[in-house]
Amino acid sequence: MLLFISLGFWDILDILLVAFVFYHVYRWVKGTVAVNIFVGIFMFYVAWLLVKALNMELISSILGQFMGVGVIALLIVFQQEVRRFLLLLGSKYNLQNLFNMNRLLTKHSVNDEVAEAIVRACDFFSKTKTGALIVLSQNSELYNYAQTGVFLKAMVTEELLENIFFKNSPLHDGAAIIADNKILAARCILPVSDNMNIPGSMGLRHRAAIGMSAATDAHIVVVSEETGNISFVKDGHFKVRITPEELNRFLHNDFSGFIVK
Repeated sequence: MLLFISLGFWDILDILLVAFVFYHVYRWVKGTVAVNIFVGIFMFYVAWLLVKALNMELISSILGQFMGVGVIALLIVFQQEVRRFLLLLGSKYNLQNLFNMNRLLTKHSVNDEVAEAIVRACDFFSKTKTGALIVLSQNSELYNYAQTGVFLKAMVTEELLENIFFKNSPLHDGAAIIADNKILAARCILPVSDNMNIPGSMGLRHRAAIGMSAATDAHIVVVSEETGNISFVKDGHFKVRITPEELNRFLHNDFSGFIVK
């Protein structure tokens, strides 16, 4: 009888890859209701392995029938999460961007004039408690999100941003998307995060910003209508109550003071 299991290079690589996949699946569903379903399915699978090991043929065959259609069941149960994951791959790792030399050679930060216009507008929104949601494109292609709103393709100015988010403006309800230092579209609909760990004090704008940053590599600026606080969101993380000076640094991709709160 063998006391030890021989492990080769490919066996270790196989184990590491499986661990890597499970880790990212857990990160993917962490904080959502899907994590409870994921844990339930994992316990079901462990129970099936246990009854097989104990040679309990009847219950093992019954559970085995369920496991046989496991992939289809997973697609049905996690259809929203699978759709979000495919959108994430399609937007963050767009093949068109991989072979676009202009995007590869371009530093994805707004120019000084655009940054100044955004900072001044957000400072005005903060003082007047005007809600605002501004998405700054990086490498991800945001055209699909822009299609949900009204295309503008206009120069970024403080006055135009203030007019877009003026509470009686027909464009204020939604997000403004800025790409290539121009306002691509306004009144855009963003994916809302269902993460249960988001503080209850954050409203729908913040949830939309966090959801957008989790689905793409875009940077998002949010101004709260209730408190006037300015927030910056990237990669699913956020910092609230930032100053105009901090916002200006973040817009230029200087995240030395980006502390997640």
